[in-house]
Amino acid sequence: FPGWGSQSSKVQIHHNTWLHFPGHNLRWILTFTLLFVHVCEIAEGIVSDTQMKSRHLHLFLPAIMGFVAATVSIVYYHNIETSNFPKLLLALFLYWIMAFVTKTIKLVRYCQDGVPFSQLRFCITGIMVILYGLLMAVEINVIRVRRYVFFMNPQKVKPPEDLQDLGVRFLQPFVNLLSKATYWWMNTLIISAHKKPVDLKAIGKLPIAMRALTNYVCLKEAYEEQKKKVEDHPNRSPSIWLAMYSAFGRPILLSSTFRYLADLLGFAGPLCISGIVQGFQNTTNNTNSTEKVRDPSNSYLSSEEFLRNVYVLAVLLFLALILQRTFLQASYYVTTETGINLRGAL
Repeated sequence: FPGWGSQSSKVQIHHNTWLHFPGHNLRWILTFTLLFVHVCEIAEGIVSDTQMKSRHLHLFLPAIMGFVAATVSIVYYHNIETSNFPKLLLALFLYWIMAFVTKTIKLVRYCQDGVPFSQLRFCITGIMVILYGLLMAVEINVIRVRRYVFFMNPQKVKPPEDLQDLGVRFLQPFVNLLSKATYWWMNTLIISAHKKPVDLKAIGKLPIAMRALTNYVCLKEAYEEQKKKVEDHPNRSPSIWLAMYSAFGRPILLSSTFRYLADLLGFAGPLCISGIVQGFQNTTNNTNSTEKVRDPSNSYLSSEEFLRNVYVLAVLLFLALILQRTFLQASYYVTTETGINLRGAL
């Protein structure tokens, strides 16, 4: 399908990049969250299975298949977006519908069986129902905006002017969320710089949004708005500070949000390490005791029991550290970029 879509694409872009569909960032965030919930579901199934006398593969094998399917879905979406052929998203839309229906049936069955809300498996299933429902909403929004299904006149999308200019090599605004977070798009420049010295031609021109003239016009318009607001107040003068905040306030708030999230994730490390140490101490103290075996008819695990497992805490520690560094680096990048744009505007 992606190969057929790339051949059928009607939008030619010089750069090896793509046009973002509506809800692009939200889709990636929801998919990353879905992958994390699948990891929790796999871990919950394995921990529950290890506490039983016999093996019960149904506790974690479906979760593994769900993780693989979610990974394939985001690769599939990436190829469709690269080729700019949204009709192929119908297959993905049908998958979200089927996943939403099956998880809803599973959740209803848990309610009928009287599984309490405090059980981790019930919570994971409920979260997945919400995530699949949101992903369905994202697909419906793409259909509504791009008008590629059930509409006589589909929306025609032209690539941004920057993507049509071969001199622009800075592609941070145009790549997907994962490439933005990891700066994967810079690999080409890094490899070429390793082979030979980099000159200005290899670096290329800045995108239009990052040029001094563009930011000057943005700041000037914000300052003109300030002048209009103080026309009725002769004793007041327009504030350049308010104009700067109006023109560049959103990226500053975004950078602050990333930094706060990174600082909050900093608490995950000590908490996970403390839980791991306590877990090993309990294991040492209970070496001579009889291991508790869970009844197969009551294989549900609570959140507290789940978080007492040292292997689960080790995986959470690893993921929390990666996410913390990602948010911290994103905060640094947005702050630096905003500072350059603001200085150019001034």
